[in-house]
Amino acid sequence: MTASQYDVATFGAIGGILAGLDTRDAVDVLVIGGGINGAGIARDAAGRGLSVMLVEQHDLAAHTSSASTKLVHGGLRYLEYYEFRLVREALMERERLLAMAPHIIWPLEFVLPHSAAQRPAWMVRAGLFLYDHLARRVRLAGSRAVRFPPHRAGATLKADYKRGFIYADCWVEDSRLVVLNAMDAAARGAEICTRTKLIHAVPEGRIWRASIEDASGVRREVTAHAMVNAAGPWVGEILTARLGRNEAKTVRMVKGSHIIVKRLYKDDFAFILQNEDKRIVFTVPYEQDFTLIGTTDIPYDDDPATVAISPAETQYLCESVSRYFKTPVTGADVVRSYSGVRPLYDDHAQDAAAVTRDYVLDVTGGEDVPALLSVFGGKITTYRKLAEHALAQLLPVMGRVPGGAWTARVPLPGGDMPGGDFEGFLAGLVARYPGFPAAMLRRLARAYGTKVGDVLGDAVSATDLGEDFGGGLRRAEVDYLVRAEWACTPEDILWRRSKLALHVPDGTAERLGAYLARGGA
Repeated sequence: MTASQYDVATFGAIGGILAGLDTRDAVDVLVIGGGINGAGIARDAAGRGLSVMLVEQHDLAAHTSSASTKLVHGGLRYLEYYEFRLVREALMERERLLAMAPHIIWPLEFVLPHSAAQRPAWMVRAGLFLYDHLARRVRLAGSRAVRFPPHRAGATLKADYKRGFIYADCWVEDSRLVVLNAMDAAARGAEICTRTKLIHAVPEGRIWRASIEDASGVRREVTAHAMVNAAGPWVGEILTARLGRNEAKTVRMVKGSHIIVKRLYKDDFAFILQNEDKRIVFTVPYEQDFTLIGTTDIPYDDDPATVAISPAETQYLCESVSRYFKTPVTGADVVRSYSGVRPLYDDHAQDAAAVTRDYVLDVTGGEDVPALLSVFGGKITTYRKLAEHALAQLLPVMGRVPGGAWTARVPLPGGDMPGGDFEGFLAGLVARYPGFPAAMLRRLARAYGTKVGDVLGDAVSATDLGEDFGGGLRRAEVDYLVRAEWACTPEDILWRRSKLALHVPDGTAERLGAYLARGGA
């Protein structure tokens, strides 16, 4: 049974009951797109007291927002393109996001081996100095120079690499970041509609009249004072095919691919590797037993929903790492790959790697025209600031007073740990649930933070959580993900809500799919 069949099974019964009903809803803001920008805007708007509906044609974070390198970072290489404002904003947001969600975001040390064949040492040192000082640092250490040996990275690197640099950025569970924003939006009154697509929308005076359709074919009519087009790679299609617009601003789609291999080194730091073509590749410790390698920058013109890595990209990533590491990496080492399409604002740069990662917000509307805001570009690290800017521009067009920015100081669900101390929180959790394996509690604490009690309840041991689908995924957790996080398919649960697919035995997805298809317990 495929993922799409699971969707039909999940929604079929509801569709049979509701088919043919004429349902109309009225909201202040209709958000199209359930990636990080759409979820962030929905959260910000709902927190300002606006009525919000978010519509996502697939699952939350189903595409670009779950296909990143999973870093909250300033973007060291963007300094080379003089993107100083973007880097400064991203560095400021790095600190804010770390405070907002310490369970899914944490510091990560990066080792940058120096090669005289690429950027000269003085340029790297100058870039790191700017990186350290463009924005105030509170939780992360500054950069420093190192030699191999004595630094332990020398055990992994070829003997040719004698020195390098260390700096800090952050890791993020990217798809969970999207889900947490959607959860907070829902807690503040937003309606989150996954597996639901916009069919069309037309302006009627100062409102939009839109038609949306869910996976079972049920249609609803929605009126909205403003529409936000945060459809990522589909932003252009929404404008032209769904809204009948012909806008001057366009998206340039760039494919980024990653490979996952068995863990290449035991240490917990990441490497940032400079290539001969001036691009960089990261190797990041991933899911305890693996290493994540990425990314590529390839122009892309096909359907974003079917994007996949090419053999040439796999070879490029393997060669990039093998150029530096003592133990070479080959295509035979790859256990999984994934690709995403970055919907970058088209600034007409010749090289795909040089296209700006900054975002552009296009707002239209007026006295007799409903407000429309379209999001071009952006990156995970700056999503919260993007949402804040979006509301500041959208509210005046809607005839509302801008202001009331609030998201910078409010934790995301599960992130309200005293002092942002994850390890302290985990120690308390282990003491409270002594009958659970410590490794399982760590995984659950990382995923759910202070909301982990919603999964564990009054269980005394793991067996109290019901059937084990494999890899420690128990029925109570599955039920929670369906109930609270809009999970509908095995892929939603095993890949986007967790990465347990890398750890479960064969047959887990099928067993899980059968459980979901019959409606759970």
